[in-house]
Amino acid sequence: MMSVNSHSAGAWLSIDLDAICDNWRLLKSLVASGNCAAVVKADAYGLGARPVADALYRAGCRHFFVAHLGEGIALRSGLAPDAVVYVMHGIPPGAEPECLAHGLVPVLNSCQQIAAWRELACDRGEILAAVVQVDSGMARLGLSDAELQQLSQDASAFQGIKVSHVMSHLACADDPWHPANRSQLARFEAARRLLPTAAATLANSSGIFLGADYHFDLARPGAALYGVAPVPGQPNPMKAVVRLQAKVIQTRTVLAGEGVGYSFSWIAPTDSRIATVSVGYADGYLRSLSGRGSAWLGDQELPLVGRVSMDTITVDVSALLEHAVQPGMLLDLIAPQHTVDAVAQQAGTIGYEMLTALGKRYHRRYLQAGETHPV
Repeated sequence: MMSVNSHSAGAWLSIDLDAICDNWRLLKSLVASGNCAAVVKADAYGLGARPVADALYRAGCRHFFVAHLGEGIALRSGLAPDAVVYVMHGIPPGAEPECLAHGLVPVLNSCQQIAAWRELACDRGEILAAVVQVDSGMARLGLSDAELQQLSQDASAFQGIKVSHVMSHLACADDPWHPANRSQLARFEAARRLLPTAAATLANSSGIFLGADYHFDLARPGAALYGVAPVPGQPNPMKAVVRLQAKVIQTRTVLAGEGVGYSFSWIAPTDSRIATVSVGYADGYLRSLSGRGSAWLGDQELPLVGRVSMDTITVDVSALLEHAVQPGMLLDLIAPQHTVDAVAQQAGTIGYEMLTALGKRYHRRYLQAGETHPV
């Protein structure tokens, strides 16, 4: 990760590791089994897999899920031996020895992946751990009904494989009343009966809030750990994790009738004071926020006017006293008074995309137990 100091960076991203750990503890307390993993794929949703996983390990988490083999290899190095790292996409063909060498547990999604892992186990004369994923209705990853039937009739299908968990993923858990939730639950339970006896994992962040029927032996929260609301439209029980602040570069007076930014998409209706702020779509501040986003100074909302550029946005600060905004000042873009979900709604997307889009040019600060750790 590129290291940017506080003076040279155009914007700051503060990541509260204590809040992430508190969110994990809350989710863990809601899970009937008391067993709760952490999904740290996509560099912990853009916030830094290494510092996030290290903090969660200290908080008691021992199960970590990533998407790609490369993510797993990077995360496994440095984690304590009793931490388990699962690779949700399974293993690319031919990379099975690499997965084993790094002590990772693959999530096997197809007969082909199962056969390759079984072949490695037999060649090594070892019992190799794995998770088996079934498609309970999302039609994305996992064994199909036909594959399940095929495997159930093959006594040697899992020779040399110790299935630690049977897994599936909920498509509509963020809508508690969606009939797909109950349908997927029933299909998952039926699928388990066709596979080796093992623990089960089904609930993602939103799935935890569907109730104990969905919890099984291990829950796998992701976005909720990072402050995203697990049930849209309901009060968010999760603590805010990120604060995004960007520096003012300069301010100017724009006369009534003058345009601001590319294509003059905003024309000043009256004489206005405009601050140019050092953040843009190259930093993951999405272009769809053009004319819709806002910055904040304390409790004062300041509308974003004109287009989001690659490196800058323009903010109308006319509501403030004339010299209230000066070059070098930090304006809030994501903060407790303007959460990642609120920004995502303005952008026409979801909190997941806002977090994972955050770029590498920020001065990053990791906050824990009252300490600040710049990276």
